[in-house]
Amino acid sequence: MRDQAMSKSELLAALRANRDEVVARVRALSPAQLEQGRYENGWNGRQILAHIASIEWTYPRLIDIARDAPAPSASGASGDTPTRSMRGGNDAYNDRQVAKRAHMSVAELLAEFETNRAATIRAVEAADDALFERPIRSAGGVTGPLAMVVYQVAVAHVLGHARDLAGS
Repeated sequence: MRDQAMSKSELLAALRANRDEVVARVRALSPAQLEQGRYENGWNGRQILAHIASIEWTYPRLIDIARDAPAPSASGASGDTPTRSMRGGNDAYNDRQVAKRAHMSVAELLAEFETNRAATIRAVEAADDALFERPIRSAGGVTGPLAMVVYQVAVAHVLGHARDLAGS
């Protein structure tokens, strides 16, 4: 996991490379492989892909959290780290989102992921560079500068799931 400072251009490169890796891994799997169970809670590969597709739309909201947060004071004093929480917590949110996509094909799920990743990339490109140093906390509890939080949830977390899909 990456914990050190990251530039906006490094984050963009990581988001693009991660997108390409996820798409390549999914396309390399047969439909039968995607229906195989992967997790103790019963998710199969297609459901993991549904999770990846469903959470991708949330990443530009991290930029909104940083943008809406009060600017750090010159004294360095800080209050609570800005965040937004999920209704019902992580597991309930994930289960709802995967269930909403139960009818979708692998191609539809990949298209949703790619569309939403493109929106994430556009949001990062459009954001002021200084925002990426502002501390935030993701709904899942990852805390740190915006660039690191986006990297952890949109690259490292998604890469972990891509590896789960491939069974590696």
